[in-house]
Amino acid sequence: MKDYMDLHKEWMQDPEYAKEYDELEEEFALIKAVISARIGANLTQEELAQRMNTTQAAIARLESGKQMPSTRTLEKLAKATGTKLRISFEKAA
Repeated sequence: MKDYMDLHKEWMQDPEYAKEYDELEEEFALIKAVISARIGANLTQEELAQRMNTTQAAIARLESGKQMPSTRTLEKLAKATGTKLRISFEKAA
């Protein structure tokens, strides 16, 4: 049975898939950062939700990419996880 990374490598050989994936790179990076902050703080989704005064379902939507967070939400997440929010702009490739 192939795992996700094996499938991803295989699919990246398809130019159309690769193009679509690359266009979502920033979104994937944000999702990864949100999940990493929670895991780095050793919190479950439920514990993070309690600290942010929201629901576990809301955290799950953030981590799945189904809901893009506002800056205010990211600030709450940073405070709840003991991290610092930094937003930057970089030159496009």
